[in-house]
Amino acid sequence: MAEWLRLTDVATAPGRMNRPVAWRADGACLRRARWLADVAAWQACFAAHSGQRFALYFDDAYAFSAALFGAWHAGKTVYLPGDAQAATVERLLAQVDGCAGQLPGALTLAGEPPDAAPQPAPLDARTTRLIIYTSGSSGEPSAIAKTLAQLDAEVHTLQAAFAARVDGAGPAAVLSTVSHQHIYGLLFALLWPLAAGRPFLAARLQYPEEIAACRLSPCVLVTTPAHLRRLSGAVDWRALRAALQAVFSAGEPLPAEAAAATLTLLDQSPIEVYGSSETGGIAWRQPTMPDAHWQALPGVQWRIEAEGGLAVRSRHLADDDWYVTPDRAEALAADRFALRGRADRIVKIEGKRVSLTAMERLLATCEEIAEARVLLLPQDDGAPGRLAVAAALTPAGRALLQAEGRRALNERLRAALLRGVERLALPRRWRYVRAWPLNAQGKVTQAALEALFRPARPVAQWRFRDAQAACALLDIDAKLAVFDGHFPGRPILPGVAQVDWAVAFARECFALPPRFLRLEALKFQRPLLPGMQIELSLQWQAATGALTFRYASPAGVHAGGRLVFEGGA
Repeated sequence: MAEWLRLTDVATAPGRMNRPVAWRADGACLRRARWLADVAAWQACFAAHSGQRFALYFDDAYAFSAALFGAWHAGKTVYLPGDAQAATVERLLAQVDGCAGQLPGALTLAGEPPDAAPQPAPLDARTTRLIIYTSGSSGEPSAIAKTLAQLDAEVHTLQAAFAARVDGAGPAAVLSTVSHQHIYGLLFALLWPLAAGRPFLAARLQYPEEIAACRLSPCVLVTTPAHLRRLSGAVDWRALRAALQAVFSAGEPLPAEAAAATLTLLDQSPIEVYGSSETGGIAWRQPTMPDAHWQALPGVQWRIEAEGGLAVRSRHLADDDWYVTPDRAEALAADRFALRGRADRIVKIEGKRVSLTAMERLLATCEEIAEARVLLLPQDDGAPGRLAVAAALTPAGRALLQAEGRRALNERLRAALLRGVERLALPRRWRYVRAWPLNAQGKVTQAALEALFRPARPVAQWRFRDAQAACALLDIDAKLAVFDGHFPGRPILPGVAQVDWAVAFARECFALPPRFLRLEALKFQRPLLPGMQIELSLQWQAATGALTFRYASPAGVHAGGRLVFEGGA
């Protein structure tokens, strides 16, 4: 059995200085003595600033853990954004007094940490706080306050439920494909290991080959359905299979085929955990086992409310009241329940109540659909939102799309929806995806779905077009999808987007050959910023296969270049 520390004492307990805390991808071991020195250095760094609220964003789990406990021991309240996208950072900076990690204006440590540092006092579980954000899977991310007492209760629950599995062959190293910036990764891949004396891999794993290549033994894998769906029989899993003690999955429902593949390839029946940022962990199950229904985690009480709503009560919550979740459930036994879908995905369309979940179920019956997400797109002018569908297609659906086109596929799916939806509620917009846009937790967020319906380029106002030349005015809207991630707080139109736009608009005017050969004389002279109106000039020389483009405004030339296509002389 591994050691056990309360989270209040993780950075204050004596001894254990040589114990590994984390491993780097290159095999370097970071031990407790070094970790305590890093915590002390961060504590001094935060203490030197008078602000109370500090945001942390680190890709590296070890660096994050030292900064987190350093901030807590300096008496700061820590804010954890789920990502570092421009919109997220803009909202966040208005709420905090400073930042650390990969955020604008972040604090940095001065030099190497000292060899030894005085131990701080234990943390106060009631006053030490963390602000974490929902993933935004059902709307705008909202801030949720957690005390250290709540987080400590959570890791105690995990230890009581799963320690025997995890540490059967000794303290297991923790491998993770999920980000510690979210509650699931924070608890399973960082706080629980720190409390239980298990080392963790500092780098987050993203690809099956990276997971299979890990040589820490024994180990556990903290992951999501999105990653388990991508497990491949073409990868050699033998070494990992021999070392693996358990596989945890959370974040969204685990498909039966992904659970079965995990059992086949990794020789582990995945432990699926159900909960949310608001409630913490609620229940667990193993989908490949005979009794695969949900059972409550130790210390969690549950009951079914009116209309099937699931209510829970536990020390993971801020108080002792019953919390009614947005999920419907059915009691199957005194200690087992089944989930029956979401209860809060009801929208009004022209005064009619419409269930987005029911629409997704109807679409799931279509042979053309592998998975569908229905969402209500907000309108900028305050008008009622419009329903939209993003869908991943089956081979039959892709074949229909290729043979008969988007309109035919749209109409077939509309007809399927009419079996249970009034015509006025039929979706207006459709997007077909080959892969879902996933965040660091393997979730498809509302923001990512909405981005699928945002234009990637502006509408061209053509001033003239002929066989050899064209000119258009373009209004650079800040909401164009190409600005996502470029860059937090200072949006700039990426150069690759400028080249892509030139080719896309040129194809509207000229018969460009399909095959691109090379890019010549490319220059970016002035940045293109949101709010600008620019002029795009295009010249096409069919004989040489050369397309020349130039972006200009009253400020001068912004960018230009020449693209050469196959087929020229």
